[in-house]
Amino acid sequence: MSNSQIYISLLHTHKLTVLLFLLHYLIKTILLISNNKKALDKYSRPTRVPEMIVSALFLLTGVVMLLMGANINTLLLIKIVCVLASIPVAVVAFRKENKPLAVLAVLLIVTSYGLAEMSRAQKGKQKVDTAAVGNDPIAVGKKVYSELCVACHGVEGDGMLAGAKNLKISTLSHEEVIHIIRNGKGNMAAYKNLTAEQLEAVALYVESLRTTDNSNQK
Repeated sequence: MSNSQIYISLLHTHKLTVLLFLLHYLIKTILLISNNKKALDKYSRPTRVPEMIVSALFLLTGVVMLLMGANINTLLLIKIVCVLASIPVAVVAFRKENKPLAVLAVLLIVTSYGLAEMSRAQKGKQKVDTAAVGNDPIAVGKKVYSELCVACHGVEGDGMLAGAKNLKISTLSHEEVIHIIRNGKGNMAAYKNLTAEQLEAVALYVESLRTTDNSNQK
């Protein structure tokens, strides 16, 4: 399994554990707020071990993805703070039966998930000024690539950080490359703000990074 496949698997696992963690604490918070202590105890006892497993996977997958090259920005840093705060806040909240803290824990998880999606969307909205490099498609494509793609794909196209594919061995057609750049795929943002000329140029540049043996394949 390649690094990009491992990263995408971790990403899906992370999202699933986030949703399970949120659902679990949402149920507990509702029971706590409704003063239904008997129902809360009845729910909490059998879910104690699964809760520990989900919490551990939640943190572990997030840490591993960071180590594998997730792009760090302000929104992601705030998300990390929210995640790190949410688990101890939740533990204290239900240990002390503190309703405001329980609500806060749920809000922190909702915020962390929302910030992750905002970070991805924000990246896709970036624009690139290519006027200074003239009209040469490869020069334009290189400019776009250096600003939007190099952090994950690397200078030579084989960086494979944060789930990025190895562009040197890509077998995608020209149309498929343009489609993925425009619409995104997996952890890759959709770059909707690139002009048609920039999309064409960056696709050509991406294809120029391929190895000779692979350049004539689909």
